[in-house]
Amino acid sequence: MSAEPTSSTGARASSTEPSAIRQAIPPWLFVMFFLLLYWGMVYFDEHSGWANPQVYVPYHSLEELSFYQPSFERSAFQFGKTVYDKPTCIACHQADGKGVPGQNPPLVGSDWVNEVEPGRIIRIVLNGLSGPIQVKGQSFNGSMVPWKDVLNDEEIAAVLTYVRQNKEWGNNAPEVKPERVKAVRDKIKERGATPFSPGELQKIAPTD
Repeated sequence: MSAEPTSSTGARASSTEPSAIRQAIPPWLFVMFFLLLYWGMVYFDEHSGWANPQVYVPYHSLEELSFYQPSFERSAFQFGKTVYDKPTCIACHQADGKGVPGQNPPLVGSDWVNEVEPGRIIRIVLNGLSGPIQVKGQSFNGSMVPWKDVLNDEEIAAVLTYVRQNKEWGNNAPEVKPERVKAVRDKIKERGATPFSPGELQKIAPTD
């Protein structure tokens, strides 16, 4: 009688082949996968700047980064739009630049806006305006608050550039530089908070 084969450990060798047992993937694993996928999409949306390498946390877009980082390289037009879209301008002149009939004059196609030299329009933004004004053949009350203590020279230059170069509004005037705004600010420093009247502005040379 022959002996049965044994393993090296002395145990009796098995005559059956090993086999894998197939099991269904637990449903909770699918749920977890899709939750992680959704979280990743939300995180990307809020923190990636849409894959723009110039945008970084905590900023969510190039526009937001441009506004809060004055040293960031940007065009005056882009920065000006950011300033305009704040309640500073958009509340009165509206998103389309058409203003409010009888109250706030339009910036679209305005002769005041499109003067080659921006001396008068800079004064309006700095010290405000008081008195009736004619714009495109329509009369407006001309009441505008001063922004000289709210906006700095760079912001005023940028928002005026945005308005003056907004071709969708039919405007096409040269860019306004911060140095130009500073020069006008220094000239009218002794004026204090007194707003300008349209008649007074018309007597001032745009180049002044």
